[in-house]
Amino acid sequence: MKYVVFHGTIDTDADRAHLEFYIRHLDGTPISSEAERQRVIQCLQAAIERRSSEGVKLELCTVDRQGLLADVTRTFRENGLSVTRAEVSTRDSTAVNTFYVTDSAGHPVDRKTVASVIERIGPDRLKVVEDRVRRAKTPRAEEEGGVNVGFNYLGNLVKRNLYSLGLIRSCS
Repeated sequence: MKYVVFHGTIDTDADRAHLEFYIRHLDGTPISSEAERQRVIQCLQAAIERRSSEGVKLELCTVDRQGLLADVTRTFRENGLSVTRAEVSTRDSTAVNTFYVTDSAGHPVDRKTVASVIERIGPDRLKVVEDRVRRAKTPRAEEEGGVNVGFNYLGNLVKRNLYSLGLIRSCS
């Protein structure tokens, strides 16, 4: 997409946020049709969805070796866990990896399962960092087309209030 946000506002009220973006083409021309506006909204929704991390955040910090990721992900799979997002890096000879995991159906993970996986991999190597579990939709959220999410970081604020993106305007 060859667009820029040339102005944006964010207003918050308690745990709610209203975001308004003014978007135009890189060359400065406005978005010219309703179809193009809808395409931009859909692309923004997809981008936000890709960046949203749900599940239990596990951090693996250990000496890097060949097959490490295969062994760790096999352990997750054998315990019914699904990786929804992974950030993998190596610093010197140390693997520093972050995994967001849910159960195989995308639901919150049972604490006993997480404890079992940690015990198998090693409590000195794998730790729970935080838990970003999607909450069930509330009537208010359904009414507004939103989804409540456990943590209030910008990506989730945008996602939870995505309905407001209908306010994207083309300005000349």
